[in-house]
Amino acid sequence: MPTAAASSSVRSSPDPSDEVLDLARLERLLPPLLSAIAGTVDVIGFLSLGLFTAHVTGNLVVIAALVVRGGPPHLAQVLAVPVFIVAVAAVWLIAKATDRRGPALLRPLLLVHFMLLCCVLIFSVLQDPAAKPHGLIAGIAAMVAVSAMACQFALLRLAVPDAPSTAVMTGNLTNTVLSLLDTLSGSHPLTEGANARLKKTLKLIVGFFAGCVAGAAAVSLLGDWAWSLPVVLAGAAVARQGTLRRRKDQA
Repeated sequence: MPTAAASSSVRSSPDPSDEVLDLARLERLLPPLLSAIAGTVDVIGFLSLGLFTAHVTGNLVVIAALVVRGGPPHLAQVLAVPVFIVAVAAVWLIAKATDRRGPALLRPLLLVHFMLLCCVLIFSVLQDPAAKPHGLIAGIAAMVAVSAMACQFALLRLAVPDAPSTAVMTGNLTNTVLSLLDTLSGSHPLTEGANARLKKTLKLIVGFFAGCVAGAAAVSLLGDWAWSLPVVLAGAAVARQGTLRRRKDQA
């Protein structure tokens, strides 16, 4: 006859079917919200700090163009690349330290993401880095914002690896166009799951663009307080994940 401890262990062991459902739910709900956050952070960083905080590619292009044309690259743009690498490595270390896998990683990493964005907001309101976008203060704010975006990229890859990118819209736009053509053609599609992929990537593009528009409006209307917009959205992501976790625990 099994002991109470053994019975408790059996009940607490994760059900593979539950984990599959968790991943499906997260792939549907979380990426569009993170895309909106990436859009707001990228446009606010570009308008107020002078660099792309969510796009390493954009910063590499600008650095290369400035080097070839003889202009000195913006120091923050140069630092953004190694800072992004270090931040991703730090997220990996946090994941290893918590000894969690998959969706269980989301809540602690979303909290780190939220706290980093809170730091950018507090620092911006207190120090007004936008007044000197090429100064030291702006550079520090930009590096914290880059770290927040590195955390966002890493948490999605670690916790929901099959989800599309929430900031690189070139690939998402390509998938959207191809999936739309396959869906409308009426014949045998060139790619599998075109309709499902269309719905998934279209939400990300809409979310990112909406975030960009909202971020630009926030800079015009709120100034340094514009960073409160991605902070609110990141807080919503933490709260949403907490709600899903409580529902699962109560089930």
